[in-house]
Amino acid sequence: MTEKLIKSVERVKNHGEVFTPKRIVNLMLNQPEITAKIDNLSATFLEPSAGEGAFLVEILKQKIRIANDQSCNIKEFDTNALIALSTLYGIEYLEDNVEMLVMNMITTFIEEYTKIVIQQYKGQVNKKVAKSAKVIINANMAQGDTLKRVSSDGKPIIFSEWKTVSGRKWNVQRTEYTFDAIVNGDAPNDNVQGYLKGKSEQLDLFSIDDDQIVDDENVTQYLPVKWVDIYQQRVG
Repeated sequence: MTEKLIKSVERVKNHGEVFTPKRIVNLMLNQPEITAKIDNLSATFLEPSAGEGAFLVEILKQKIRIANDQSCNIKEFDTNALIALSTLYGIEYLEDNVEMLVMNMITTFIEEYTKIVIQQYKGQVNKKVAKSAKVIINANMAQGDTLKRVSSDGKPIIFSEWKTVSGRKWNVQRTEYTFDAIVNGDAPNDNVQGYLKGKSEQLDLFSIDDDQIVDDENVTQYLPVKWVDIYQQRVG
């Protein structure tokens, strides 16, 4: 089957939409500097023009395998798989692409996670992991304009940081930041320039000051929970 690189001539003209061939995706992800970051379970990636998830899906597959390599039992794998997933972020302008992006990320996570649980650990799928994965993906995949840093409704793009609580490896704190705060924070200038040019770069997304946390009555303040209980979305 021929790989489909465009949806229509009109979309190319109006939005410059062209999908990256899988062989190019694999070639880029096989670069030593990228594989080193993929091997780092907590290293964050942002795809600024995510499309239907060509890059993010492949990174997720590799990160799930790394999560398994770093796990001694199924409980640890449940947590590490969610940690791996939580490091992947995407922004996409077109609504139908975002819908496919979210669906592709959910499908890939469930398939890769299930395969390892059954084959490696001879266990059963933890439904809480699957539900928490869906919450993470929906929070980390945004519809918006990367250059303008706004969502489809014109409001600031908001991303969640998922950070393991110090001294409690099973627990996570979810904190929300505007994309503006991330861009204008302490991230190295060369990385910022890289993703604004449309490249897929590894970024230290949340290397920012505490005073840049979203401070608004409309922004949810989340309580620390176990990684597998993220789906509860407990608020303070």
